[in-house]
Amino acid sequence: MSSIPVPAPTALTAAQCRAGRALIEWSRAQLSQSAAIDIQTVTDFERRVRSADETTRRRLRATLEAAGVMFISENGGGAGVRLKFSREEVWEVNRWEDEGGVTGEDDIT
Repeated sequence: MSSIPVPAPTALTAAQCRAGRALIEWSRAQLSQSAAIDIQTVTDFERRVRSADETTRRRLRATLEAAGVMFISENGGGAGVRLKFSREEVWEVNRWEDEGGVTGEDDIT
């Protein structure tokens, strides 16, 4: 009895990328900067003008997950996205990331 290989799930689809970005209210520029990926690559991928390689899709997904997006696997109802945190918590995470400053600048005694 031979087994048929099952392909690994795609790291991220264009629709999931757009939806995830919308959930956390990020622009393409914010995603591009956070993922260290050229904005044109993000734009082309989301618009399905050009496909992104596996490494790029994994980096985009990891960046969105770190920002509070949870990816839902294909489970009979279709793959999708949802927030890992409440909207307020996502807002707080985004605010913290925008604080800036040098690492270790805060003195806590």
